[in-house]
Amino acid sequence: MEATELTERYGERTAVDRLSFTVRPGRVTGFLGPNGAGKPTTMRLVLGLDSPTGGRATAGGKAYRDLPVPLREVGSLLYAKSVHGGRSAYHHLAGLAASNGIPRRRVDEVLDLVGLPAATARRRTKGFSLGMGRRLGSAAALIGDPEVLILDEPVNGLDTEGIRCIRELMKSLAAQGRTVFLSSHLMSEMELTADHLVVSGQGRLIADTTMRDFIETNSRAHTLVRSPEPDRLRTLLEAAGAQVRPAATGGWQVDGPDAATIGNLARDHGLALHELTATHSSLEEVYTALSQSSVEYRTSAQNRKDPVR
Repeated sequence: MEATELTERYGERTAVDRLSFTVRPGRVTGFLGPNGAGKPTTMRLVLGLDSPTGGRATAGGKAYRDLPVPLREVGSLLYAKSVHGGRSAYHHLAGLAASNGIPRRRVDEVLDLVGLPAATARRRTKGFSLGMGRRLGSAAALIGDPEVLILDEPVNGLDTEGIRCIRELMKSLAAQGRTVFLSSHLMSEMELTADHLVVSGQGRLIADTTMRDFIETNSRAHTLVRSPEPDRLRTLLEAAGAQVRPAATGGWQVDGPDAATIGNLARDHGLALHELTATHSSLEEVYTALSQSSVEYRTSAQNRKDPVR
């Protein structure tokens, strides 16, 4: 899948601005960007749902409109509720299969893949929760056993088990050599799922790199420290010039001295440590800091804060 100088304007507003990237097979590529970054618009352009103002987009080496049997080559999930509410999930999938010459047995296969029970699939979709709608949308994307998958927020509304199911499915499909391109606002989940990242802001490309390089290149190394005497530890560290703040998992997150220096400081003062771990920022921290200038709408609290490091 490839975008080349892809541009989309709505009047005076530019939603996508000369965006170029390639999504390669054999890995999960995450698509990140704040609200207003043009992610859904980019996906619509790739799928031929909108015509670009400039540039081009291809999937499977062709424009989507030129694919002879599109569901067999490209599967997509953009809108979880784009299903007739009076139709059952099973018959919705059966209709998609028939439209592209796909055997009906494939319906049962994809329902099993996404964890949508047969009894639930026979119900009308108007009563579906957001999570069930996402499962159905993922099943529809998979109905043609495509080589390319384009998924917008595939785990939104799912419970923990559902998120794990979709994560493992996406990774297994990529391991088979397929092209998987997905967006999500759940940074912790994206960090677990994606191998590569395409990051956009205000319609422009910010980064196109591996997950590991994105985090390591843009993050600040810090140390997680845990002690049975946390207040005393913090006093010692701050006296040594360290920046100390509570860690999300408990203990302190320390910027400044490295792990060896902290360990020596604790030893010299007879202070026991229960954890001393050198680490890097999370994807969420790195992404937030990098995309600050590309966020079009912020709360007043966000505007008062320094970028997260």
